Amino acid sequence: MGARGDHGRRAVRLDPGVTLGPGLRLDEVVVGASAVTLRHTALLWGRWSLGPVDLDVYDAGGTVRRTVRVEAAEVSVFPRPTQARFTPVPARLPQRLGEHASVQTGEGVEVVGVGAWVPGERQRRIHWPSTTRRGAVQLHRFAAERAADTVMLLDAFGDVVDPVTGVSSLDETVRAAAGLARAYLRTHDRVGVVSTGGTTRWLAPGTGDAAFYRIVESVLDVRRDRRFDGPGLERVPPPALPEGALVYVFTPLSDARILKVLRDLQGRGRRPVVVEIPSGDPPVEPGDVPGELGLRLWHADRDAMRFDLRDSGVLVLRHIVGEPLDLALAPLLSGRVGGRGR
Repeated sequence: MGARGDHGRRAVRLDPGVTLGPGLRLDEVVVGASAVTLRHTALLWGRWSLGPVDLDVYDAGGTVRRTVRVEAAEVSVFPRPTQARFTPVPARLPQRLGEHASVQTGEGVEVVGVGAWVPGERQRRIHWPSTTRRGAVQLHRFAAERAADTVMLLDAFGDVVDPVTGVSSLDETVRAAAGLARAYLRTHDRVGVVSTGGTTRWLAPGTGDAAFYRIVESVLDVRRDRRFDGPGLERVPPPALPEGALVYVFTPLSDARILKVLRDLQGRGRRPVVVEIPSGDPPVEPGDVPGELGLRLWHADRDAMRFDLRDSGVLVLRHIVGEPLDLALAPLLSGRVGGRGR
């Protein structure tokens, strides 16, 4: 960032005062004859303000001072998406052309059976064994290809840092959601996003590369100024959840408010898929008997939370930091998911 000014070509001295915003590190301040250059490094993804710069301008003798405040711009730092290739298919697909085989017959490429030819029907591909055996023209039946609607719901009620590895649960939540969103967009599906935290932020499902950058832009404010103390989200806006959309909930299961969101989704007939982001165990000193007992209770409480979710029909998958997201989603590949809840 540079600040310049015309001083009538007389010798002056510049003395900058920098107010640094959160999430940034000031690396260098270079003061020139008529410009001040600041070099920053962003420490975390998010949308950060560089902070104002108070520039004191002195005359050659140092007796006269004029202070000018420069409002610095914002900087947007995108998170790095995790690697993901699998795109599980929801139970119900909308009537839009895509790359997923549906249960309906149509003009796809996946064969689902054989049926008799109907006059006026295009003889796309004759099944000769059945035709010869029955003495009538039999055709291959193909599955219609449809596009899926998916919604990534991000738990931003808090940010839990693993005391051992230093990994942020919010970092991994956004990285995993961004990676899965990119995988679905590559198959020409529509992807939307909802973030729950201090405020409600949501983006209606879209498709294409432009949709991916809109999704990332919409979640940058989740970490802005590190605010998680506002009123939480209890009800997802209806326009953010198209009919039949497959909903993924990325959460460390560390805040009970996310359970209210899941109950709301189930109450509207949705069966979300929970992708648990590990947050690490609280540290306990060796020989700390009360601490060890507390840790056991903490584990029991989380196990009870997972059991309650699974018992209500919610799939709970665990994503291991550092491993591909496809390993966590592998159980979904055995069939269609996201049908009507209980």
